[in-house]
Amino acid sequence: MIDKSALLGRLYQARFDELKAIAGEHAVAKNGSVETLRARLIRHVILDEWDLTPEAIRAIANADLGEILGVFGIKKSGSIKARRQRLYLHLNHDPKQLNPESLDAMNKEELHALCKALELPLSGSKQTLLVRVAGVLSAQEQGWGKVKKSLRRPRGALTLPKIHTPDISAKAEERAEPEPTVASFVEDNDEGWSFEEEVALKEALSDDAQAPSLSEIDAMLVTARPDATTSPVPPMVQHPTIEPHHSLEVETALMEVRSRMPEIHAFARDFLSVSTTTNVDDFRAFIGSLRHHGFATDLAPVHDEIAQAIMNLDHQIQQEKGAAVALPRSWSEREALRRFEDLRGTLRERMEASLALHPTDTVKARMAFEAEARSLGLDLRLPSISGRLHALFDLHVEINEAQASSSPDALRRQRMLRILHRGAVHLAHGERLTVERIERNLVSFEELVQTVLEHSEDGFGEAQQALVIRFLEGKGYDVNTPNLRPRVLACAGIVGAELGYLSPSEIPKLAPGILISETEVDAIVTELKHLAASFKPTTENNETAEASEADHQDEAAIEAASTVERVRGTIDHIDDLLNRLKG
Repeated sequence: MIDKSALLGRLYQARFDELKAIAGEHAVAKNGSVETLRARLIRHVILDEWDLTPEAIRAIANADLGEILGVFGIKKSGSIKARRQRLYLHLNHDPKQLNPESLDAMNKEELHALCKALELPLSGSKQTLLVRVAGVLSAQEQGWGKVKKSLRRPRGALTLPKIHTPDISAKAEERAEPEPTVASFVEDNDEGWSFEEEVALKEALSDDAQAPSLSEIDAMLVTARPDATTSPVPPMVQHPTIEPHHSLEVETALMEVRSRMPEIHAFARDFLSVSTTTNVDDFRAFIGSLRHHGFATDLAPVHDEIAQAIMNLDHQIQQEKGAAVALPRSWSEREALRRFEDLRGTLRERMEASLALHPTDTVKARMAFEAEARSLGLDLRLPSISGRLHALFDLHVEINEAQASSSPDALRRQRMLRILHRGAVHLAHGERLTVERIERNLVSFEELVQTVLEHSEDGFGEAQQALVIRFLEGKGYDVNTPNLRPRVLACAGIVGAELGYLSPSEIPKLAPGILISETEVDAIVTELKHLAASFKPTTENNETAEASEADHQDEAAIEAASTVERVRGTIDHIDDLLNRLKG
């Protein structure tokens, strides 16, 4: 006879090769990971007298579940439902393969089967089923799939859990106990019962440690009812959910979320255009960002409400994409599509008005456009209609952005910004703030320059330049500095040239990176001449050199003057080249 306690301790501490050897001795399949093989051996060798199929797990008493989970070496605490879910996951799945991130790859049938095995509600869309399973996996995280470290690598003597065999007769007697309660319930309600009454009965029976499963209670209700053969019990939800009671603060926040659901959908469509709900970190960051728009996302119920709404919208968007290329599936949908096509021209006009009303806020523009569509009688509950409506909106937004980026005004402002920010890293903090303020008010700056040039008859001379600088100073712009004044005047010249008031040659030149005065230019030229003279070979005839020294000095003065003029011209030429290269 096998010493199961000793073998169990050996299974806890065995490595993969030893587990395979033990599996070979007991004719157990060797495939799977090390933890999967360990769980299989415990199930078929240690607990071989227990029926641990998914259906039988629901019939195991709560007290026995704790001992079985202890034998498998996993977490034992929790409600009876949580224990059954943990035991099922440990016996039938690998935590490395079944996790919230991998659920998106499953189809609806697989998620439906998983919900059934985990005793979850079976109604709803694929996204709803996915959320339910993901919630169980998150709650059971680190609780299954791996034997506790204290059992695998014990510091002292290993304490093995109690291993016993199931008592079938006792279990049958315990199973029979709820039947009189169910029979008396049916007799008291021979004309039928409400959903709330059935929920109360199931809760009363579930309080017992040896409680039967919900499916068994349903079977008892069907059997005990007198007219069970002729009139079956109306279908009811097997796993009712009791609405939780929230505080006044939470209820108020939830009411605000529900009243602003169109706004949440508009934000969510913008999020789903670049990300997905399966990107957990990105999804949480997006929901957290809604706090800045007045949503109390730091409250867990509010966070869950918004997350559920976004997941439902994600599923709806998937349906919209499929309906955009599919034929109408009903007469009402066909008529709705015809009405949409008849109103397409009106929708374009209303959309332009919505975008003009909210030029910088796409979310509010989308909400206004949805309201206009509803006012025209369009049913946005149909995926084929809502998908086409939002596709039309997104197309116009993209076209407007493309036009704005290639318009002459945008190109002119980009050129002005390049000049304003040229070498801005070397500017003082106050000068950078002034540049940023001018950037935010470029349109007003262009209007100022246009007004000055319209009233000028001499182009953009010193008087007009001084007028622009004085006006900006009067508005609080500190632009009359050696760094900012040339930039501002160059930008003003660009505006004048683009609007046709100036020729490109009349645009004020932007000073080069190194500014030097005329005296400094003369000194530099003299220094360079002395440096060049030091490299010339010495003259053998010193007397001739001394006799012509006066003449050379005169020539040097004339040459220095001409060099100064040439250097100034060269600097202007270099400055012009830099301006052409840098726009």
